Amino acid sequence: MNDNGPTGARAGRMLNVLAADGLTHVELTWIEKKLEHWIRFGRIVQDRIVTRRTRVVSFRPGAVFAFVRWASNDFGTIVSRIDVVQAVAPREAYTTLPFVRPGGDILLKIEGWPKVAQVLAAIDAVEAEGVDPCDAAPDHWRHVHNRIVAGHQPRPYTLERHHAWLKRREIEG
Repeated sequence: MNDNGPTGARAGRMLNVLAADGLTHVELTWIEKKLEHWIRFGRIVQDRIVTRRTRVVSFRPGAVFAFVRWASNDFGTIVSRIDVVQAVAPREAYTTLPFVRPGGDILLKIEGWPKVAQVLAAIDAVEAEGVDPCDAAPDHWRHVHNRIVAGHQPRPYTLERHHAWLKRREIEG
């Protein structure tokens, strides 16, 4: 494997070494107009440059982040996907996800640009309410996933819903 490639052996080795630190690591790649992986929202606690095109960002357990993957070839877009993921603590159950080590609790998984655009609009709407999307209730992202998959418009995330989520989290400890 070429260490200079977007998903080179060097990045893979780094992800394996870093996984022992209890954080969730996401490999991001950017090859203009060919392969683009980026974080739409989330609180990054570590950011390591692996190559000119690849870096690894890390999240603490419990952190919620949105991971966007897009790829194209000479004929157009071949992959368009967004995942909203909650990072897990060591020894917690998780679902594996490409480029995410060890994996996480997948709150939302949407494929296809029209639906990905709906999720991005839902994220923008949460931000318009003055709420950081990574602080929104995880159930909201599950709701957005279910509504979009069913072909319906998700209900908006309001400040009232956000305050209810904060109270619930406080009570549950």
